[in-house]
Amino acid sequence: MKEIARSRKCLGPCTLAVVAVVLLLAACESKEPLQIGFVAGTLGRVADLGVTGLDAAQLAVEKCNQEGGIRGRPVQLIAKDDHQDPDTARKVVRELIAAGVLAVIGPMTSDMAVAVAPLLNEARLVTVSPTATTEELSGLDDFFFRVTSTTRAFANKSAHYHIQNGTMRRIAAAYDTGNRSFGEKWLYNFRAAFTASDRAVIHTIGFNTNQPATFLQIARDLLAAEPDGILIVANSMDSALLCQQIRKLDTAVPITLADWGATERLLELGGKAVEGVTVVQTFDRDSEAPGYKAFRQAFLERYRREPGFPGVNTYDALQVVLTALKAQKRGTGLKETILTLRRFAGLQGEFEFDPFGDVDRKEASISVVRNQSFVVLE
Repeated sequence: MKEIARSRKCLGPCTLAVVAVVLLLAACESKEPLQIGFVAGTLGRVADLGVTGLDAAQLAVEKCNQEGGIRGRPVQLIAKDDHQDPDTARKVVRELIAAGVLAVIGPMTSDMAVAVAPLLNEARLVTVSPTATTEELSGLDDFFFRVTSTTRAFANKSAHYHIQNGTMRRIAAAYDTGNRSFGEKWLYNFRAAFTASDRAVIHTIGFNTNQPATFLQIARDLLAAEPDGILIVANSMDSALLCQQIRKLDTAVPITLADWGATERLLELGGKAVEGVTVVQTFDRDSEAPGYKAFRQAFLERYRREPGFPGVNTYDALQVVLTALKAQKRGTGLKETILTLRRFAGLQGEFEFDPFGDVDRKEASISVVRNQSFVVLE
């Protein structure tokens, strides 16, 4: 009996030690969700980017969780609306940082990306933007990544097309100052390429929908310069509304748009006024890539609308983060992991990050609106 008692005394602390190890291992294998932030404007004039991006992000997260998540842990998306306002964007990013998210997808516009980049860099938190193309964040050793080319690539594509096409030689341009880091740089790059061939941007108007000038006034101002073409650098809603006012005054002047305007919302709101309008597309709508076709079908079945470039790019951005989280080794940061992997499988083909988190995508094309559809010209 004494031997048994001694064994029991010994067993007590040993058992506690075993229990402690088991609890520690259980903690290490926690099934708590891995949280990823999402920041975009989901209300107002840029909502088509944010809402479509959020819907695509949800599909990507659901697919990841159906396949077992990340090392057995589910992924959870924490979405925040930046209201296309710098102060609000900084506020919601601080909330995501405080919540301990592992990465951020977004923002969707250039000005919001510029506004929050310092906070994300200070927190050493990786952000992957689906659609922010500003060159202000190019070539920097920071925590900002993007899965789309910069404004230079798309503005040059547009300028070169119109040089070759020959219908526009004297262009009047309107650009949205509410997303200045995008609009001004896009116009600058377009002008630099376009005017190199004895062509000119003869008049420019910066506008902000928070200011009193109406789209009819802007249209009159553009046409007063007697251009043979008009360029609009704005979101799809404002591009559509401005096209309507231009067509009330001139039914024939050619109109071309920046890539920001190339969403389905342009077709929905523009109606007949956008027929014949040309626009830069940042992806191949008719791609036969299996991944894109499967994603597009899933998106159409779920949401009853096209994903467009916001959906495709957001899905790609999520895949960058999810792939890197799966490959990340203990003691290695997410930024280092992404830069080590470098090449990622996008819905329409592989893309590769340079050392500064920028990419050069080849899917850009020029389309024309015909019968309420985008038809590729080049």
